[in-house]
Amino acid sequence: MLRASGVSDTGRVRPINEDSYICDESLGLFVVADGMGGHSAGEVASRLAIESVDDFMRRGQEAGDDWPYGYDQALSVDGNRLRTAVCLANRRVVSVAESHDDYTGMGTTIVAALIAGPLLVVGHVGDSRLYSYANGQLSRATRDDSWVETILAMQQPVSLEVLATHPMRNVLTNVLGAREPAEVHISERMLEPDEVILLCSDGVHGVLNDAQIAAVIASHAEPADVAYALVQAALEGGSHDNVTAVVARVIQE
Repeated sequence: MLRASGVSDTGRVRPINEDSYICDESLGLFVVADGMGGHSAGEVASRLAIESVDDFMRRGQEAGDDWPYGYDQALSVDGNRLRTAVCLANRRVVSVAESHDDYTGMGTTIVAALIAGPLLVVGHVGDSRLYSYANGQLSRATRDDSWVETILAMQQPVSLEVLATHPMRNVLTNVLGAREPAEVHISERMLEPDEVILLCSDGVHGVLNDAQIAAVIASHAEPADVAYALVQAALEGGSHDNVTAVVARVIQE
């Protein structure tokens, strides 16, 4: 059984909230998108991505069906469904950006979790993150598509402290809307009993470190309380961005 909740806040600096999210226990689908672009383009990009993923994931799709981006035999049907949904979201953002001058250059990050029975499928593009909390330990399931994590970190050993404060830490190397087709990272694994899954925008993880996130999760049993507490902690910590947290807990029956 799943119990889940999401909270999003515009924050204390930005005029509008460019984050969007899905928190759907019935589908086992949880998504956070953090948009970017001039005018209201970031808000549009994240909303388009969320709507596109939600629309596709509500359809039934089997292994023998037609897959517009091919079928990866290394993934389950659910893994292919999530991969296709994110690719279609990218196509939608690219298409709208090309047809509206005001939206030129818009894009969005996305991180998505599909919980299908005991299986967890994770898909992401950009620097919105998915964390797992199980057996008292917090771990990160995604690696940011950022200049710091994909280029600098591969060139030389760099401490977490340096990465956290590097002047190019927010420069992204991959977002939805940048190109077609999208480069989507997909992973699959089995869930742990009573595992907590956190999806968040950089308004959360850019302010709270792993120890702080773990402490909040450990202090609350209900996902709604965890999500609210994380958003409040990020705001109190001085986040200059929109702040979004989606939390799902796997309840053993």
